[in-house]
Amino acid sequence: MLVLVLALVIAARIQTFNDPVIGFDEQYYLLVADRMLDGALPYVDIWDRKPIGLFLLYALAFVGGDPFVVYKLLAAGCVAATALAIGVGARREGGPAGALLAALLYVVWLNFMEGEGGQAPVWYNLPVLIAALLVRRVHQGRAPAGPCGLLAMALVGLALQIKYTVVFEGLFFGLVLLRAGHRAWGRSPRLIGWGAAWVGVALAPTLAALGFYLAIGEGNAFVFANFLSIFGRLPDPLGTRLAGLAVLVLVLLPLAALAMLSGRRKGRFSFDQLWAMAAALGVLVFGSWLSPNYAIPVVPPLLLCAAPWLGRGRRSRAVGMGLIAVAFVGGQIAVAKTIEGKGTAAQARAVAEAARPRTGGCLWVWDGYPALYMMTGSCLPTRWAFPGHLNTLDEASARAIGVDPQAEVRRILAARPETIVDDWPAYALGNRETRALVQAELARTYALQVRIQTGSGRYRLVYRRKAEPAAAVRPSP
Repeated sequence: MLVLVLALVIAARIQTFNDPVIGFDEQYYLLVADRMLDGALPYVDIWDRKPIGLFLLYALAFVGGDPFVVYKLLAAGCVAATALAIGVGARREGGPAGALLAALLYVVWLNFMEGEGGQAPVWYNLPVLIAALLVRRVHQGRAPAGPCGLLAMALVGLALQIKYTVVFEGLFFGLVLLRAGHRAWGRSPRLIGWGAAWVGVALAPTLAALGFYLAIGEGNAFVFANFLSIFGRLPDPLGTRLAGLAVLVLVLLPLAALAMLSGRRKGRFSFDQLWAMAAALGVLVFGSWLSPNYAIPVVPPLLLCAAPWLGRGRRSRAVGMGLIAVAFVGGQIAVAKTIEGKGTAAQARAVAEAARPRTGGCLWVWDGYPALYMMTGSCLPTRWAFPGHLNTLDEASARAIGVDPQAEVRRILAARPETIVDDWPAYALGNRETRALVQAELARTYALQVRIQTGSGRYRLVYRRKAEPAAAVRPSP
């Protein structure tokens, strides 16, 4: 299984390894990690609402070599480990064939869900899956609740510091452990003690991060970014969200169909089926369905549910192998389309070369690749260096990002960035007020330097500040 999984991981993801702009989110995570290593403090010097653990993971990409390549190799390793863990978890009920097919399906399915790079679920699926397998053993009476639960909830705690949506799966695991503990110990101090320990280890990494920020006097910045800012975001249009939800459902539908073919035993839901529901609840509750990567956490439990049917006989194995083959080819087409739409590596480097500051000023990526800051070695003109924080409608509030977007855009423009990068056509759900400010300043004091087409009808625009006329020299009397 190991050789097949590794070979498929490399084949499925090799298109992305040399592409520095495969995903806008992960470009920014890498940028935050880069600036962290230079002494910047997340939430204070460079802003985002993701947990600190995600940036620490990306910091590993700077151990040597090109960090744009290294983080993808690390993510590929994480995908391989997750697929192998699915195989281990599926072997008992799916047999060797069902376990292998479930593992391979995980690898190829990520390419349909913007999981071809290093999106957050690609990383945290592994600790959550291992935690689930431990809790499942407790649920089935095959392991002691106390120590297994402690390890499982510690893994949940680490996953929470990659993305907080893990909380729904963590709550489900906690309830299963409490039920198992009640069966074993009844209403006793032992249950209370272990329950408190499970909760404690799950919260420990987050409390440690909070404690650090409190100790340096930046607790408010941490709390706002990690826990409050998400509630200040404005909702995307309902039609857009429903369309995104429909895409999520369609992508998951084949795996859900395989899971349903395995059926239920004695009219009860299995642990894996209940886990899939908890993961799906985490996707639904947050209501932001514009990217299919939000549904990646649902894939492992669905595959564990599907494994018994996949390993049932020759016909089901043939269906599984056929689905893997079709998904591999379809996934390669999907990744190629993504690269075409966002720009190839060569196009991104051409944009970076044109946007590189030459006189000591800063580049400002108003709309486009966050990776350009690293590719050009530019300073950051703002703490809100992720373009979407200042140019999208859902972030158009101080309650969402901690600053009035219009005021921050005016401040950046007043600092006179040397170059400004924009995309055309403008994002349909963009912030019209901040865009109007930028467009007016571009027309007044900037000249279009280069226009690079990336995909059908998409252009990356680089503007450079016009040379200012020299001040008139008055003759001596």
